[in-house]
Amino acid sequence: MKNEEESFQKLSERIVAGVKKAVDKMLVESAARNETVVIEDQEGKIRHVPAKDLLKHA
Repeated sequence: MKNEEESFQKLSERIVAGVKKAVDKMLVESAARNETVVIEDQEGKIRHVPAKDLLKHA
């Protein structure tokens, strides 16, 4: 059972790393085209933010 949990943990880490890599790539490509991206702010409101602004804070 412990081996199964370790395997699941490693898979989860790989998935999270892959999603982070995909989001980073999307931000870079969007910034290069002067596009905005849609995010949810800390208050739960939907906002359109220039991708370049998000890259500055990353």
